[in-house]
Amino acid sequence: MRRIAVINQKGGVGKTTTTVNLAAALAASGKRVCVLDLDPQAHASTHLGVEPDGTIPSLYDLLVSNKPSAEVRRKVDENLWLLPSDINLAAAEVELAGIVGREVILREALAVDPEEFDFMLMDCGPSLGVLTLNALAAADEVFIPLQPHFLALHGLSKLLETTGLVARRINPALKVSGVVFCLYDGTTKLAQEVVNDLKSFLEKSRGANVPWANAKVFDTKVRRNIKLAECPSFGKSIFGYAPKSTGAADYAALAEEVLGVSVIGPMRVQVDAPETIVNRVSETTSV
Repeated sequence: MRRIAVINQKGGVGKTTTTVNLAAALAASGKRVCVLDLDPQAHASTHLGVEPDGTIPSLYDLLVSNKPSAEVRRKVDENLWLLPSDINLAAAEVELAGIVGREVILREALAVDPEEFDFMLMDCGPSLGVLTLNALAAADEVFIPLQPHFLALHGLSKLLETTGLVARRINPALKVSGVVFCLYDGTTKLAQEVVNDLKSFLEKSRGANVPWANAKVFDTKVRRNIKLAECPSFGKSIFGYAPKSTGAADYAALAEEVLGVSVIGPMRVQVDAPETIVNRVSETTSV
């Protein structure tokens, strides 16, 4: 199983969009996928059609009350499950403050979960608090969604520093696998310069004793697409809402890349998403 934390301490960069739509694409490819919503804003839960009204068990119950993950988890689509969030999760930061080993509560809960998945994607909030530390302690990999802006690169250094600290003290297996550029406009010189600068930085890290030594910039860039902004309000992934959009094409291509299947070229220029994933999504999606 690949446990992937999707993190960035900056909001609005595409963390939830990437987590949900990548999960939907992987599930449609036949992989068993579980999404963990570790953001008290519960955007991933809403995106997947689960209303965070506090009436159903959430990750708060797992972290604070030791409720088994099987009692919290909900199936939201074929091959796709969710451990939801709600506003109560915001209190977990305070309630866990005095608990010894609070950073590894999630990892220990998942270790005794008998359910097997191929992928576990953790949507983290825009902070580096206890909830994000729990995700990093439980994860094997980190994906970093990034906007192609220079200020985003400045914030990236702090994020990498945090992953290095967690790897040294809590989770030696943690590694940064890749960076996903979101809200991408390849026609601008700035976007191309930021991508090149990041690739140059990562190349200089090869062979170093840091979690991002083997990180890559994913070839797939998620282009600006209004459909990606619209689909959460309908409780659907991009594949259930607009399967012929460029947003669907990009996330299907990203899923192929994550699965290790080569994609044609660094950018997907066609409107229709790759047949291998999108056709299955259109047939199986129920939201």
